Amino acid sequence: MAKPRNLFRVCSLLMAFLFAYSASVQLNDPDWYFWFPLYTLACVVNLINYRRRIKLMMMRTALSLGVFLLVKVIAEDVITEKVGVLSLDLTHRVVREKIGSGLVIASMVLQLQASSSSSKTIDFGK
Repeated sequence: MAKPRNLFRVCSLLMAFLFAYSASVQLNDPDWYFWFPLYTLACVVNLINYRRRIKLMMMRTALSLGVFLLVKVIAEDVITEKVGVLSLDLTHRVVREKIGSGLVIASMVLQLQASSSSSKTIDFGK
């Protein structure tokens, strides 16, 4: 089994590729100025694993932006009543944006948790 640190690096690299692709797709979106910085920042955070202070500041910024955009999309969904808050129908823009910001939030929470427990050992059970 891979060591937890190596597994964390591989997962971070995969998430960085996912967010880089998401950022590139957002360039032909009407409100790209919201989503491009979010996905780009999430990509950069997942790529940087060595500069703790800059990484923490960028993680908090990406987390805050992700939460803001998730609240914006949920409020838009509630006001327009087009889809439904719990819908997973990816044919609707609101649902795709909700899932994208949720992925960024989840990734940043995991990055923050991993950086705060970097000196502690992780017990996966045996």
